[in-house]
Amino acid sequence: MPTLIRGYYGFDDVRAGDRIETGPVLVSAALIESFASLTGNPFEIFTSAAAARIHGYRGQVAPGLLVLALVDGMKNQALAQFRAQASLSWDWTFRTPVLAGDSIHAILTVRHKTPVNTQDRGIAVINIDVINQQGDVVQSGCNQLMLYR
Repeated sequence: MPTLIRGYYGFDDVRAGDRIETGPVLVSAALIESFASLTGNPFEIFTSAAAARIHGYRGQVAPGLLVLALVDGMKNQALAQFRAQASLSWDWTFRTPVLAGDSIHAILTVRHKTPVNTQDRGIAVINIDVINQQGDVVQSGCNQLMLYR
């Protein structure tokens, strides 16, 4: 599988199997608490490490949607990026908790692409694995992107 290193890649530039690896992001307790506050979701496993331990977690848990939002940001800050017009859909699985202090990065792999009726765009389905500092896949799924040619 070829890894795309640097630059912007449109529909005509990529093929099935092409990969992009993002840089890492540290998921801090402050980031988790800010996201929980912003979204109005102060579930105690998000706001307290002690409460999270009572529920059987090793520490403060990041909301799954925070990690998904971070993935979208990592995708758009990677050295290699897709020339996307819009994100059309997400199909996503939360596999294992991400905890405060974890570092995550993502591997994006082009699964397939489909031309559309317009000449300047096409749709690519991107498989995404989110990996923590131990090499565990913590979330995964696919993102359907409208790419410029």
